[in-house]
Amino acid sequence: MIRVHRRNLDAELALKLLERTEQLKQSGAGPGVARRSWRAASTERAQLRSVLRRMSTAIERCMYCGDSRGTDIDHFEPIGSAPFRAFDWMNHLLACSSCNSNAKRDQYPVDNLGRSLLVDPSVDDPFDHLRLILTTGTYRWSTAKGQATIEVFQLNRADLRRGRELAFPRCQAMLRDYLHLRGSGRSQDAIRMLNALHEQPFADVLQAMYRTVTAPGADIVLGGPEVLTALRVSQG
Repeated sequence: MIRVHRRNLDAELALKLLERTEQLKQSGAGPGVARRSWRAASTERAQLRSVLRRMSTAIERCMYCGDSRGTDIDHFEPIGSAPFRAFDWMNHLLACSSCNSNAKRDQYPVDNLGRSLLVDPSVDDPFDHLRLILTTGTYRWSTAKGQATIEVFQLNRADLRRGRELAFPRCQAMLRDYLHLRGSGRSQDAIRMLNALHEQPFADVLQAMYRTVTAPGADIVLGGPEVLTALRVSQG
């Protein structure tokens, strides 16, 4: 999971969502009515999905696992517990069916003050709460929010761990190629390689590598001085 930056909606869509929300509030709608209203709003849902896809990383990847293609609009705070937020743009994220329907479902753990215990990648920096072990593809938590996020989204399920584990050497190889292309004067090829690297699934692996650049022993952790140099050069 990596940080995503929420886009502004165009004025027409934002107004439609506001009107839908006001209708729910004025009618005192419960979860059932809110869900039916959401399902009936096919035009708004299609427009929202388009914006979310442009927000996502690595070519429309799920904002939770970063692996599968994002196909669903997830209500971060579920309609069941917050029916008036069914059309709240700040409550919408792009998810794959595995993360949305099989893992998260209607789970929304909160602390004793009612604050969410899930990392919202459009609000929080996931790396403040999660630590990725690059060699194994395993997530460790550093806060209670990180722990709940790993559990609810099942971020350490076997297929995701294996995918991240394999993404690490792939990123290493592409970074070395980028450095060689750049050093041989093939700047356009180097740029294409770097763009391809950033559009790979499991973008969290690459982000974790960038976060490791300044850590003690970074060259050993990242796979050698070439990889470390490539990361530094590509940052700036």
